[in-house]
Amino acid sequence: MTRIYTCNVPIEADVVDAFCWLQKGFTDQFVYYDKQNPTRYMGLGRCIALPSLRDVEYEYGEGSSLREVATGAAASEVAGGAGAGQPPVFFSFNRFDATNPAPADELMASFPRLRFMLPEIVLIENERGRFLQVNSLGPVYPGRVARFTRMVAAAPPRQRAVIPFSLEPDSREAWDEAMGAALAAIGEGRVSKVVLSRRLRLVAEHPFSSKDLLVNLIDGDARGTVLLYRYADVFFCGCTPELLVRKRGDVVESMCLAGTCPAGATAAESDALAEALLADGKNRAEHDYVVQLIRSVLDRVCYDVDVPTVPEIMRLAHVQHLFTPARARVLAGITLADLMEDLHPTPAVAGTPVGEAKMLLRAIEPYNRGFYAGACGFVDGAGDGEFSVALRTGVFDGEMGYVYGGCGIVGESDADAEYEEIDLKLRTILSAFGA
Repeated sequence: MTRIYTCNVPIEADVVDAFCWLQKGFTDQFVYYDKQNPTRYMGLGRCIALPSLRDVEYEYGEGSSLREVATGAAASEVAGGAGAGQPPVFFSFNRFDATNPAPADELMASFPRLRFMLPEIVLIENERGRFLQVNSLGPVYPGRVARFTRMVAAAPPRQRAVIPFSLEPDSREAWDEAMGAALAAIGEGRVSKVVLSRRLRLVAEHPFSSKDLLVNLIDGDARGTVLLYRYADVFFCGCTPELLVRKRGDVVESMCLAGTCPAGATAAESDALAEALLADGKNRAEHDYVVQLIRSVLDRVCYDVDVPTVPEIMRLAHVQHLFTPARARVLAGITLADLMEDLHPTPAVAGTPVGEAKMLLRAIEPYNRGFYAGACGFVDGAGDGEFSVALRTGVFDGEMGYVYGGCGIVGESDADAEYEEIDLKLRTILSAFGA
């Protein structure tokens, strides 16, 4: 049994300002920041990494005094008490295809293979308020809490930075070859859909930090959930629109996100493009593959499953997507990690059938995706949390890096149109450089 000591104190500071002020003292950094909703967790340092949360005991503190011991789901009742604020928050960054034998690029390969990572410090903004959380493997030292509380209160406003960069073009010949192999596999009936990606190398004109990209993503026009995982001097980050799964008690939410068109220059143009997307047979079929998989998973491990039959439109800064929300109540004994593993990868990032599509991608994509299109998120000591699909992302070392984008390929797909669609999607991660 692993015992975690955690102490939460309320704060008034902006959590992003506080994170930027504290971050220089920690090489490990973790962020899950929903820009539309108060689901914002920003971790610094690493207290412990665990393969499972099933045999963990939590001891909660308020300020300098410890309150109560709880294990597993009972932690939710303890955490609901006045002043407790929040159970310990574990972050989890998972690769798209963890067993892919192909080597990842040198940046992705430098990250350790860890499951659940508990930071030393977590800055929290959620429906309960704003908190500073301090985690420890021994009783939390009150002086440490007081020191970080003073530092958080003194945090100055963050500042944005512009980082000029150049992109090295990827091989159009390689893209056409991958498209040919994908369409051939579809024509042979091996898959109905496969999601191809592109990777471009980026070189900055001057050094930059993970903080620079984080601030530009949070304060810029990118929409969705900002992700960051920094290990030593390498960091993976982006802003994804796609929720994989959210769990609050027994309530589970997911989304089906597939099918894309550009955003218009005006509201009227966006509306016209959205109407055409809703009426497009190719995009509706691509979307329906995702709907079918998510509905089948929820039907197996949940009840009161609600997945609408007609999609909506999700409007983002550069593109628009077909979007179907999904909601259910989970059966007792099914954890958030169980749901994540059952749902990921969806046909939205792999293809369908998922297993065959993954094997096809191993054969035709010239690189291992690493965390790109992986499941990244957090889970707390009460078993609640959420995971998003790591789209619109890149990996960097402060001087150079790689950016990723993908698109779904079906029998009617056109190589030129899909290539240009990825260019649109890449604008989100490139906006992290402040241009």
